[in-house]
Amino acid sequence: MTPVPATSVTHYAGEPWQLAMLRRSLKKQLKLRALFDVLGDVSGQRCLLITNGDNNGAMNWHFRARGGAWVWGDLAGENLREMAELLGEPVLRLPEDRLPFPDGQFDCVVLLDVLEHLSEDQTLLREVRRALRPGGRAVVTVPNGDPRLLANRLRRRIGMTPEVYGHTRAGYTLAELSEAVERAGFRAARQGGYSRLFTELVEMAINTSYVFVLARKRAAPGQIAPTSSGDMKRHGAAYQLYSAAFPVLRTLSSLDRLLPGEANYAVIVEGVAPSQ
Repeated sequence: MTPVPATSVTHYAGEPWQLAMLRRSLKKQLKLRALFDVLGDVSGQRCLLITNGDNNGAMNWHFRARGGAWVWGDLAGENLREMAELLGEPVLRLPEDRLPFPDGQFDCVVLLDVLEHLSEDQTLLREVRRALRPGGRAVVTVPNGDPRLLANRLRRRIGMTPEVYGHTRAGYTLAELSEAVERAGFRAARQGGYSRLFTELVEMAINTSYVFVLARKRAAPGQIAPTSSGDMKRHGAAYQLYSAAFPVLRTLSSLDRLLPGEANYAVIVEGVAPSQ
């Protein structure tokens, strides 16, 4: 695929719209920091990022800025062209049952909120293990699906069910994700998470407003926020209003620091492939 000139990328407030959105996404900023903490230095490594829709390329942009030689893939195949325009590189549509890479090609694979979309997780996890070199790492993020968590209970009450998010399940607890990674033949190493109650409440309000007010329930399953430049143009006034309110929302999100014992609403597990 020939890279598309950067001039074809739609801009918002002087920067590509994808990057502008990420800078105003509380949860994605927390996600980046948590993932970078687990990933560490990947300079000189061969890396693969796999997503499943709900990706506009901004996360890829920031991963690439950390170093390493990255390959991009998405299982849902949404907005591949716009992502490629932003990155100036191809973004592959990947099948979950057979990744188109030889054995041992990568040092690190990141599965970014993918498993909760699948009917079963072992096929993809085992494919990831095959594509990793011996001792390579898989870093996996998913929502925390614990039904006891307050924000999860509220989501069900207001109709933001897993189906609205395009998920086949609400998510995984940290123990469930570790068990899934180990069943696929990895050793579960570092574990962590991000996003606590106040951030989740802010994100829930934003997503609910988009699905039930702006999109009037016509959004495709899994589309809980603008995912294309067309969406941004259609909802530009609402996005400007959100941008104006962002400092207040950021302050609300910062209240998470008052909840040191509160569970994370997204969990991360690093799986290490067998050394032989």
